[in-house]
Amino acid sequence: MSDVVRTGIIRCDMHGMWFGAQMDEHDPLRLREPMPVEDEMSYTWQRGGTHYFYYTKYSEPTRMTAPRVDGYRIVKVWDEQRRNAEMFSNVFYGRPEVCDSFEQVSDDVDLVLIANCNYDGSDHLELARPGLEKGVPTFIDKPFAHCIADVRAILELANENNAPVMSLSMLQTNPAVVQLVRRLDEVGRVTFGTITCASTHLAALIHAISIAHHVFGTGIRSVSCLKAPNHTVYHLHYGGAPGRPEHGVVINCGVADFRFTEMFTHVFGPEGAIQGLVLNDFNACEGSAIILEHVKEMVRTGRPHPLGDDMVAAVAVADAIRKAEQTGESVEVEIPFT
Repeated sequence: MSDVVRTGIIRCDMHGMWFGAQMDEHDPLRLREPMPVEDEMSYTWQRGGTHYFYYTKYSEPTRMTAPRVDGYRIVKVWDEQRRNAEMFSNVFYGRPEVCDSFEQVSDDVDLVLIANCNYDGSDHLELARPGLEKGVPTFIDKPFAHCIADVRAILELANENNAPVMSLSMLQTNPAVVQLVRRLDEVGRVTFGTITCASTHLAALIHAISIAHHVFGTGIRSVSCLKAPNHTVYHLHYGGAPGRPEHGVVINCGVADFRFTEMFTHVFGPEGAIQGLVLNDFNACEGSAIILEHVKEMVRTGRPHPLGDDMVAAVAVADAIRKAEQTGESVEVEIPFT
């Protein structure tokens, strides 16, 4: 492999562009207005969404304020709607080849990146299979997959073909979360926590579970669910494990229609509370840049970052949440293998 990671991107959605704009040279003005506003648009980056958060100095629309990550070149792209892939390639000066099928994306590349902004991961096994069977290192955007059975199948494919694979959420690596973790001593011992989440859809929920892991710790033993007409609550229980919140962590879904997909985290303990850590699209680019550094290291060494294990555990928690929502009962989390 050369010093540049030749990358193929599967699915040219908002997260595809979110990572892509940090990975490779692009035209910021094409990123701001890649298509006429009166045309139908599939993804929010096509409305200028990525530009809005990556070029925040309004008087200098070509000055990137989000971090860049060197060492990547996007060489192939694919989307279910070819026009989206063509527009995506155009933002990168037309250099990436637009593929006719997702199977072609993994030919003659050093990395396959499967993007996922708003989907539930149910197609990730299918999308990852061709590249893994060719032995190509693969990064799968959150969630790793829709269910733990698919995660197992992906990991088995990776092991059989000696192809490293990893999945991470930007909320696992966001430095703002690290800052909160450093403050936990302010409340004494942590006894309870709450996290807000935009919706119950797995694309959003996996972020909230990742925050719970990062702030309050892994090892969630069981989950329960309470549903109201416009509000769903998931209670994550740690089963009395040492060093974990004895009263668990609550994820509140659908509490408000936030402007920038904000997620608020509150921490409680006998000496007080830490109120309202804000995670949103403005600091998410810090987390995605760190992910790209971890991915580059995975390609170089053939070893995924250990944080990938937490994403496997997060999918197991999501599996249990679905069952709890269906049954109305507390459901134990299946301990995943990694």
